[in-house]
Amino acid sequence: MQDKKILITRERKQAKAFSEKIMRFGGIPIEVPLLKISCKEREEDKTVFQTLSKYKWIFFTSANGVECFFQLLKNYKISSGVFKHIRIAVVGHKTEEVLKNYGYHADFIPTIYSADQMVNEFVNNFALKDPFLLVRGNRSRNVLPDFFSRLGIEFDTVEVYETLYNDEVADKLNDVLMNQQLDFITFTSPSTVDAFIKMRNRILMDGTICVCIGTTTQQRATEAGFNDTITPDIFTIEGMVNCMKDYIERIEYHGK
Repeated sequence: MQDKKILITRERKQAKAFSEKIMRFGGIPIEVPLLKISCKEREEDKTVFQTLSKYKWIFFTSANGVECFFQLLKNYKISSGVFKHIRIAVVGHKTEEVLKNYGYHADFIPTIYSADQMVNEFVNNFALKDPFLLVRGNRSRNVLPDFFSRLGIEFDTVEVYETLYNDEVADKLNDVLMNQQLDFITFTSPSTVDAFIKMRNRILMDGTICVCIGTTTQQRATEAGFNDTITPDIFTIEGMVNCMKDYIERIEYHGK
């Protein structure tokens, strides 16, 4: 990965950890955070927090959901004792790490970090008769709600954060695309792909590889016109770094 220029498009706070991992292997990260995350407090959701004890499971499908959920819990002055009889499901270990920061652990994590896998594995391991709470953002996919609805399962949703386009970096993005010969562009969600397409004003140079965190993001990138995409087996930023390393090694091997 030595001296490879890699565009980091994820939200500013989360971009730092990604950049550090790239620099560890000699890469050159270029941060242009295309998204910004904003916790949201809606009056209609206050009742959900005040009646948390009725839920048997809470589902978190992102670290942002965990952070904003517990921020709202504090705002509404809800006692932590409410979790005594509630079990928690998270989409992956990174989400669980944030959960642990608040003193809780996950009772369920799928083996592959995606909402689709979360559904498939959960239904094979647990009863579905209890009321569930889905913690979401404004751009969350509908995999879990659609699944629960089809099975007639009682559930509620609470939207605790918004994913917004960070339009003020549009000029920086286009300056990078114009003046830097990028080796990789990284996308960590379909929303980063959508933001990129919205903000760019020029076609990418040939030879730039699009690195997607998972198959859902890769599908969105392909739909958006990216022809050269790669995806790790493990849907994490560590997996993305290893995926880029493996790709470089393959190219260099075949180039000899």
